[in-house]
Amino acid sequence: MLPKKIKMALLFLLIALLSAGCSAANPKNPLPINPHGGIWDRFFVYPLSWLLQEAASLVGGSYGLSILIVTVLVRLVILPLMIKQMKSSKRMQELQPEMTKLKDKYKNDPQKYQQEMIKLYQVHQVNPLSGCLPIVIQMPILMAFYHAIIRTAPIREHDFLWLQLGQKDPFFILPVLAAATTFLQQWMTMRNNTAMADNPQMKMMLYIMPVMILVISISLPSALSLYWVYGNIFTITQTYFLYRDTTPQGGNKK
Repeated sequence: MLPKKIKMALLFLLIALLSAGCSAANPKNPLPINPHGGIWDRFFVYPLSWLLQEAASLVGGSYGLSILIVTVLVRLVILPLMIKQMKSSKRMQELQPEMTKLKDKYKNDPQKYQQEMIKLYQVHQVNPLSGCLPIVIQMPILMAFYHAIIRTAPIREHDFLWLQLGQKDPFFILPVLAAATTFLQQWMTMRNNTAMADNPQMKMMLYIMPVMILVISISLPSALSLYWVYGNIFTITQTYFLYRDTTPQGGNKK
């Protein structure tokens, strides 16, 4: 059975794919954004489209740079959640020996094992699902990014470097970068989390996730892949600074 984090990640990718097929954001005939429309347009798509356009006006009309600015702003907003996730991850590592003991003790009684695990989490105030929250928060953001790009003509028609932001990368450079930075981000996280590093399923996802990101990015607008690359680079930098003064349990500080 897949861990909950993996299930959430797969759900995230599935929703991203489904959003790509929404009629409102059909690249051939996108509907205009209605700032006074339903909840989706009014509170997600329109604010993001407006923010991207305002950021572009500050950097000489470059939407490639405005995506960078908005990405950093979004990541700064959810930074407290990422820090909370890191702290929870550290506590989970500290509890690993006790969790192993419980697993061995109640290996023939799964129900009792689950009860004891819940008690252990409650005593140490650990929420094993906290790591999923940043992923859940980013799901509607990624979907809104797609809609804002496709349904805002100045963005989808804008050229940045070798790209037209509303079209696929013709040279597949961004999809490869998205996959590579996804791998590096996951590798850095696993390197600082022995519980994840020792989990065969998580090791498998270290390679599966970048491949999935590569395949998905090939079919998405370049602007979305650009957002993904920017976000990964931000997370890689964030992970380095958050973990640089800590020593992975059972490892040596570099």
